[in-house]
This record gives sequence, C-alpha cells and structure tokens, in this order.
Amino acid sequence: MAKPLTWQSATVEAIHPETARAKTFTFELPDWIPHRAGQHYDLRLTAPDGYQAERSYSIGSEPERQGVIDLTVERIDDGEVSPYMHDVVAVGDRLELRGPIGGYFVWDIELGGPLLLVGGGSGVVPLMAMIRHRAALKSPVPTSLLYSSRSADDVIYAGELERLGAQHDGLEVVHTFTRQQPAGWAGYQRRIDRTMLSEVSGPLGKTLRAYVCGPTILVELVANSLLDLGIAASQIRTERFGPTGT
Repeated sequence: MAKPLTWQSATVEAIHPETARAKTFTFELPDWIPHRAGQHYDLRLTAPDGYQAERSYSIGSEPERQGVIDLTVERIDDGEVSPYMHDVVAVGDRLELRGPIGGYFVWDIELGGPLLLVGGGSGVVPLMAMIRHRAALKSPVPTSLLYSSRSADDVIYAGELERLGAQHDGLEVVHTFTRQQPAGWAGYQRRIDRTMLSEVSGPLGKTLRAYVCGPTILVELVANSLLDLGIAASQIRTERFGPTGT
C-alpha cells in the first residue's frame, strides 16, 4: 500500500460533465487508501520539457467507494491544469496523484452533528463527499447544505442533490442563486448573508458542526456571521481558495 504522500499513476476510469465549466474525473488507483470526507488529492502534470504543474483537488466521492476516487475540476480559463484536464484528458489516460491529504476539514459520522454545510461554487465538492458518506451509511444526522451558485446551470451535482434532498431523511438542500434564477423561483436570490445563515442554521441549534468551503470572501463572511450567531469557533471548519481557485 502506498503512503499518503507517495505519487502514484492513476487511470482515468470515467469523465462526467457536471456543468458547462465543471467535470468529474473518476480515477482508479493502484494503491487506493481510504480517505475521510473533506480530504483532497494533489494532481501533477509533467510537460515533455520536464516542466511540472501541480494543483490540489477535493475528493467528491464517499470513503465507502473502494478502489476509485472522484475529483471534480472546475475550468479556470487562465489556469495551468484545469484547461488541460477539460480539453485534453480522456478516459484511459494515466495521471500522477498523491493523497489523501488533510486532517482539519474532515467529517465522518462518528463526529456526529447536527451538520451545517455551506459552499460556494466548486466549494461544494468536499461537502458532497460528506453528504455521500452520510447517505452511504444511512446516517440520521440532521444536515443542511446551503449552496450558493450564479445560476441553476452552475449547480454541481444538481440531479444527485435534488434526489438526496427529496428522501426526507434529515438532509435539507438550500440553494441561493446570485445572478440568474429559474422561472418561478421562490427561494434565495442573493449572496449568502447573516440573515440567510440564521434562517438555515436556526433549526439545527447552537451545537451544530459547520463546514464552509468556497472563495475567501464567502468563507470569511460565513465564519464571522456564524460567530455572531453564537456558534463557537471550535465548531466551525473552513477551507478557502483565492480568486483563481484550483
């Protein structure tokens, strides 16, 4: 079995378009290591001249899926890695990965809840691993996902989130659309703010565990708002990325 920080050659088993700008890549790992929901893998590309580019991508799949992992990659037009992943990589290709990495932004059912998950854009990816982990083990932990997207077309995992949210097993999926709303939309249509967080988190109580992932400005606003709402700092975990993302 490979060590977590050992590079290994992983095979692209499947590629699934999530949105116009996000794709999920399923990798088969020769030395698969069980991960915790919220962890990530490093991916490294090496050019013919030896130049290397490396990026970190959160794992979207649940730990219960053995032998493979899902990495969802959002296209960043001026990026070094994501355009190659979107435009060049095909099923059967082999890429270098190392992981799983990270021990702070992680959740498993043993930690309990209630659980508040707040994501912006591709920040939903590690949160989805937590939701899938919860579903795989049929956990009853009360869980609310507050997911901010520009429009309905930008929602990653849209169909699966709709299906899981309709099971009435303690998971509530709440969307807010900041730029364009579907016809007849009666839900939130603004950036996440303190009032929205109060409304979504209120039913979970003050003992909730919060995981917040997205652009830095969103993460800082959410974390500060949760503190204002009486949630202890020890109950809040954050993961952020800059303007260029990953």
